Amino acid sequence: MGDNNFNLPPGFRFYPSDEELVVHFLHRKAALLPCHPDVIPDLHLYPYDPWDLDGKAMVEGNKWYFYSRRTQSRVTESGYWQTIGVEEQIYSSSGHKIIGMKKYNAFFIGEPSEGVRTNWIMQEYRLSDSSSSTRSSSRRRNSKIEYYSRWVICRVYEHSSNSDEDDDGAELSCLDEVILSLDDLDEITN
Repeated sequence: MGDNNFNLPPGFRFYPSDEELVVHFLHRKAALLPCHPDVIPDLHLYPYDPWDLDGKAMVEGNKWYFYSRRTQSRVTESGYWQTIGVEEQIYSSSGHKIIGMKKYNAFFIGEPSEGVRTNWIMQEYRLSDSSSSTRSSSRRRNSKIEYYSRWVICRVYEHSSNSDEDDDGAELSCLDEVILSLDDLDEITN
């Protein structure tokens, strides 16, 4: 996990779903609640190129996770992040409530509007406007929460064109691969 030593047990794998990132990490940060273990660091993203995140962000496999601020300035030393596609709504597992939003960004090398797109992708998660406005009525607490509600969680990875992963990066387990190979064997013997 990079230079971050979180003293986690052997075999620990950080593989959160979109809902878990929003509810268990981002919402807790915005509500000023503790998160145990506190594995996602705060990082001001935009001075760093995506290949410079190792040792600065929480890494699991080929994905880096960190908190950052929502900002309009998305320029780094070598290029810039540009939004691609439309912002997606993230629903609770019951499917009845919008809990957050996810935006995809691609990294371009060069000057804005003249850059060359790379394979680096950033998924930026933020609280939905409705979840960030339903906070305590205390004026002092509200200003503090408003400050924290501008946080986002970023998941950065280098997308390979021959990847068999879906949008959530779900991978097949060893058991799934064995079962799939047995299905292929049945087709061959028939």
